[in-house]
Amino acid sequence: MIKPNNVKVGDRFIGDGEPVYIIAEIGINHNGSLENAKKLIDGAVFSGCDAVKFQKRTPELCVPKDQWNIERDTPWGRMTYIDYRYKVEFNEDEYAEIDSYCRKKNIHWFVSPWDEGAVDFINKFDPVIYKIASASLTDSELLKCVKKTGKPIMLSSGMSSMEEVENAVMLCGNENILLAQSTSTYPCKLEELNLRVIQTYKKKFPNIPIGYSGHETGLAPTMAAVALGAAFIERHITLDRAMWGSDQAASVEVQGMFRLVKDIRDIEKSLGDGIKKVFDSELSSINKLRRIKKTEMA
Repeated sequence: MIKPNNVKVGDRFIGDGEPVYIIAEIGINHNGSLENAKKLIDGAVFSGCDAVKFQKRTPELCVPKDQWNIERDTPWGRMTYIDYRYKVEFNEDEYAEIDSYCRKKNIHWFVSPWDEGAVDFINKFDPVIYKIASASLTDSELLKCVKKTGKPIMLSSGMSSMEEVENAVMLCGNENILLAQSTSTYPCKLEELNLRVIQTYKKKFPNIPIGYSGHETGLAPTMAAVALGAAFIERHITLDRAMWGSDQAASVEVQGMFRLVKDIRDIEKSLGDGIKKVFDSELSSINKLRRIKKTEMA
């Protein structure tokens, strides 16, 4: 039975009683290479993830003009920042290929749009959901634009106060949205992950599935987030943490993602329903190990 507060994403439901929805955040870890993107999609499929996520920007809208002509070193040589931003953005033909590839591999894909133009661009591909990045949580015009698509909305709450989170939730409405605890430091110190906010959100927003978007090194905190009740998980995936790029160091390599998914599925099985009971498998232990049996106590 599907619970009324769960959110439908493509052919899946996210929320209480459903398997944790696991997202491999590719972001811009592909470094502008469609071949890298396909390898990362393959890695997510191999790991057992439910979805991959990209980031989409319209560079002239997202990069402040005073930064356009600042030069920086890149894998393609020294270039202006605006040229670099265009270099790592996929065009319509490349996203069409990503769409086709993900359908072939039977894995969801979606993006974090950083501007209204990016929403219009991606909407052509009929994504299963939109993600609002932590940096965009206070961008009310972007939130309104995404809401107009009618698609589910996943909010990430890094670098945000509770008041800012409440405002975003109010603007998006209480239905068809998900909310993730996150801390926007790459990589993030363990002391600043604040995983108990997952429980705070679950109490404050009982009608919204709550999840976790992690940027830490290691896997244990993400597993703990599942134990604390996260309904969905997002971690950056990379081919090599030593690759060029700002997000690589806070990402998980394919073998690590495989282990993370496996351990999350094991945690799901082990959590149970919270009702204390005696399992049939324990009966032989009762007979062997209990000096006073239950029938003798009656």
